[in-house]
Amino acid sequence: MTLIKSISGIRGTIGGIPGENLTPPDIVKFAAAYVVWAKRNIEKKRLKIIVGRDARLSGEMVSSLVISTLNGMGCDVVNIGLATTPTTEIAVTEENADGGIIITASHNSKQWNALKLLNSKGNFLNEEEGAIISKIADSDSFLFAEVDKLGTTIEKDYTNIHIQKVLNLKLVDVCAIRNAEFTVAIDAVNSVGGIVMPMLFRALGIKNVIEINCEPTGHFAHIPEPLPENLFEISEIIRNNKIDVGFAVDPDVDRLAIINEDGSMFGEEYTLVAVADYVLSQTPGCTVSNLSSSRALRDVTEKYGMEYCAAAVGEVNVVAKMKETDAVIGGEGNGGVIYPVSHYGRDALVGAALFLTHLAKSGLKCSELRKMYPDYFISKNKIELTNEINVNEILLEIKKKYARENINDIDGIKIDFPDSWVHLRKSNTEPIIRIYSEAKTMDKAQKLAETIVKDIKSFTL
Repeated sequence: MTLIKSISGIRGTIGGIPGENLTPPDIVKFAAAYVVWAKRNIEKKRLKIIVGRDARLSGEMVSSLVISTLNGMGCDVVNIGLATTPTTEIAVTEENADGGIIITASHNSKQWNALKLLNSKGNFLNEEEGAIISKIADSDSFLFAEVDKLGTTIEKDYTNIHIQKVLNLKLVDVCAIRNAEFTVAIDAVNSVGGIVMPMLFRALGIKNVIEINCEPTGHFAHIPEPLPENLFEISEIIRNNKIDVGFAVDPDVDRLAIINEDGSMFGEEYTLVAVADYVLSQTPGCTVSNLSSSRALRDVTEKYGMEYCAAAVGEVNVVAKMKETDAVIGGEGNGGVIYPVSHYGRDALVGAALFLTHLAKSGLKCSELRKMYPDYFISKNKIELTNEINVNEILLEIKKKYARENINDIDGIKIDFPDSWVHLRKSNTEPIIRIYSEAKTMDKAQKLAETIVKDIKSFTL
């Protein structure tokens, strides 16, 4: 079992030994350390913190521990209960809060959970801030509040507020979506997406919404990451019925996958590409994605005469680059759309509303819209880490071997070849090395990845 402290917060498997798994003592220590850090950075005697969670089985238990710890540290809490990650981010700014904690392990399976930490702007903490909190947690240097200074907790639902903010976006055309008379399917993998996504679609004027795995039980109907191999059910339903477009989200609803009317995959890399195409057609500006995302975004951006920029993997890094370049749209190739006009966070609600507007205004079928974009194929592979594998040494050897190629080392090693690329880096969320490769055919992408895997194995022998 596993406990990982990283830029993404603290993530681990529920149960087992403290310090080795995500157990109650670890949850209390990390939540308390977050408050210590926040008090150092915010000159207020009493902090207000937002807490939201996805529907996974351990969510209520972890949430209770987090809220009690925050109260015990003298913080007031706004508990928004079952809420998406972007909803929690929005609640931080709407409540003028001093931070937020999202209880979700995102795409990980049911035995995992995590505490994702937000600053007062509703953005994720950076790597340096996360490292400081981890150090505080390890030191056990907490000062809990006396009885008269304990924090309080109120409960508030932010789902409708989030949906209304999406409807109010200038580039979301509710009339166009309503007039298109779409039939839409949604697979919410039995988490909070099952609450919010059908509500959003109906608010957009869509009368025919086919709900799949929308009961927020936490018993995930399939592996929760919205990848093609996990979406057979919705694909089959769409293929056998007259459904115009399908959507699938992960448990905390910051990633969006799209399924065509014939049951084929639009492609998770192309969620951002399509949305960016629409946004750029209305709003000129720079775009940003991470190093592991498709070249297709760069191609679409340059079609409009605009500049594309790459960032290190991790939402916080993409957001930082977007702010630096004043990007009008950005995100990650895993289906994460970040639209600054809404807020600086991956948001499947915003992504779906912008995509549906784009689809409605195009007058095309979903599969026809997909054909408008350049074809690239990404092979996503990973190697499980063991004690024998030294990631830094492996990256150094790879860099030496391919020194004649165009190499970017801001986040692991990315090697750009004339018609392909490969990116290998240690994961922030799992004990693995991720190896992503892209080419004009899947066969070429897979062969490139296989070559790198062989290189890695040769270095570890």
